[in-house]
Amino acid sequence: MPQPPGPARFEALAERPYADVLIIGGGINGLAILRDLAMQGVDVALVERADFAGGASAASSHMIHGGIRYLENGEFRLVAEAVTERNALLRLAPHYVRPLQTTIPIFSTFSGVLSAPLRFLLHGRGKRRERGALLIKVGLVIYDSFSRGGGRVPRHSFDGRRRSLRDLPQLNPDIRYTATYWDASLHDPERLALDVLRDALEAGAWARAANYVEAVGVRGGRVVLRDAESGEQTAFAASVIVNASGPWTDLTGAALGEPTRFMGGTKGSHIVLDDPQLLAATGGRELFFEHSDGRIVLIYPLKGRVLVGTTDLEHDMSDPIVCTEEEVDYFFDLIRQVLPAVAVDRSRIVYRFAGVRPLPGHGDLAPGFVSRDYRIERGSLGGPTGAVVLSLVGGKWTTFRASAAHVADRVLDALAVPRRRSTRGVAIGGGRGFPMTERARRAWLAEHDAGLEFTRAAVLLDRYGTVAAEVIAAVAADPDDAPLATAPAYSTGELRHLARTEHVVHLDDLLLRRTSLAFTGGAEAAASEIADAVAETLGWDAATRAAEIERAIAAVHAADPSWRPAGAGQEGR
Repeated sequence: MPQPPGPARFEALAERPYADVLIIGGGINGLAILRDLAMQGVDVALVERADFAGGASAASSHMIHGGIRYLENGEFRLVAEAVTERNALLRLAPHYVRPLQTTIPIFSTFSGVLSAPLRFLLHGRGKRRERGALLIKVGLVIYDSFSRGGGRVPRHSFDGRRRSLRDLPQLNPDIRYTATYWDASLHDPERLALDVLRDALEAGAWARAANYVEAVGVRGGRVVLRDAESGEQTAFAASVIVNASGPWTDLTGAALGEPTRFMGGTKGSHIVLDDPQLLAATGGRELFFEHSDGRIVLIYPLKGRVLVGTTDLEHDMSDPIVCTEEEVDYFFDLIRQVLPAVAVDRSRIVYRFAGVRPLPGHGDLAPGFVSRDYRIERGSLGGPTGAVVLSLVGGKWTTFRASAAHVADRVLDALAVPRRRSTRGVAIGGGRGFPMTERARRAWLAEHDAGLEFTRAAVLLDRYGTVAAEVIAAVAADPDDAPLATAPAYSTGELRHLARTEHVVHLDDLLLRRTSLAFTGGAEAAASEIADAVAETLGWDAATRAAEIERAIAAVHAADPSWRPAGAGQEGR
C-alpha cells in the first residue's frame, strides 16, 4: 500500500487540507465508499479515529450471508441484494470468502406457523413460538429462490432424526429434523477490509486515508481533524462529507454541529473457544439455530477454534462495549441446548469480542425485528450553503459493495460528476487471480515462491491471497527472517513487512487486525516477541516498546470485563 505509517498519515492531509470528498469512518463501509470513489477518479480522503476496521467491522460473526432470518421481517429486497452480493464475493474475494455449510437443528414440526405471521404484522411484539420444520422449510425454499440464475452455493436439504444424528452424533437426541443450507464464511474480516483499502489507494491518484485521525469539530466551514498520536489539528475542506462512522454516526454528527438521532444499534458479543471436543461435534459445519429466547445464534468452527455468538442487546454508546459474564453464561446454555453431551467451561475461552451493530433507531421494536437494511440521510455543514453531508445509516458486511455504490452515486450526483465504472464484478485485493484449483495453485506458487520453502509460500498464499507475492518477496529478502518461537505460523520478516506497508501504528494493530493471533488465542504470548521484531521498523525505543506491549495486551482483553493486568490490585499487600 502507499502512504507509510507514522506522521505521514496526518501530514498527507495537513499538507493538502482539502478534497472533493471527506469520508469519516474507516470501517468496511467507509473503505468501500473510498474504493468506489477512487475508481471514479474523485479527489477523496478518509479518516478513521482508531485503526481501520477496528470498530463494528471487527466484531462480526465472520459470515457473508443472505440473511435468511430477515425473511421473517419481510425484508425481501435486502435478502435478494445480500444473496447476490454473497455470490459475487465468493467469486471476487475467494481468498477470504468461502462456502459455508450450515445446519439448523429443529425440534418441532408445525410450531410457529401461526405465530410467525402475527409477529411479522406486529413487528416482533407478538408471542414468540419456536420455529418448526414447516416454517423453516418455507423460508429455505424462498431463500434458495433468490439464488436462482447465478447461484454459487448448493440448495438446501432436509434430514430426519436418524440421518441427522448419524452425521452429527453429538446433537441433542430430541431433535426431529435438521435443515442444511449453504452461505459463506468470512475468514479474515479485517484483512478483507485492508484489501479494499489497498484497492482504493492503488486505483485513485488523489485518494488518501489516515487511521488514528478524528473529526472533532468545525471551523470556518471546514472539518477540524485531530491526529490522535500527536494531538496536532488541521481544518480540512470538502464539498461533500460522508459520515460512515457506523454506530457512532450520531456522535460524529454532533461533532460536525449537526445533531442527529439516526442510530439505535444493538450490542453483539462472541466468544472463541479452543475445545477439541466441541470442534469435533460441529462436524465442520456451522450450527445456526434458535435459542430458547427466540434469538438466532450460532456455533461456528473457524481457524481450529469454535466461534459462539451472538447476543442482540440494547446498548448506550457511552457505555463500554464488553462481553459480560451473563452473555458467556448465555452462550454456554445454548451449547448445552444443542450439544448436551459436550461440556464447556470458561477455561476454554481464548478470546472475547463485542461490537455494536450500526442499526437505525427503533423505539420499542424488538431488536431482532430491527431492519438490517441501510439508507442515506442528507444534511449540510453549517447551513444550506455549506458542504453536503451524507450519512449512511445501517449497512452490513455482506452488502458493503452495494451500499457503497449507492452512497457513491449520491456523492457523484452532488459533485455533478459522471460514474466512470461500476465496482460490480471487480475482484478485491488478493482475490485477483487467486488460483481456484490445485493445479493452478501449484503453478502460482512455482512462479512466486522466490526461493521460499513450498509449504511456507503456500501458507502465505492462503493468508493473503495473491497479495502474498509481495509478502513472499519481502520475506525472502529479509536476512533476519525467522519463525516466531511463540507463534511459528508467522515470521519476523513477514511482520516487519506488514508493519512497513499496512498502516500499522500500534502493536495491537498487528495482533488484532493484521494477523489472526488474537482470535486464535496466541496474541498475549507473542506480544513481546512481535514487538521486538517490528520495533526498529516502527521507530520504537525501549520505553515505547514496553508501552506498546502493555497497550496491546489490554486491547486483546478489552471485551473481557473481568480481566485485570498482571500485578493489578497487588498494591499494599
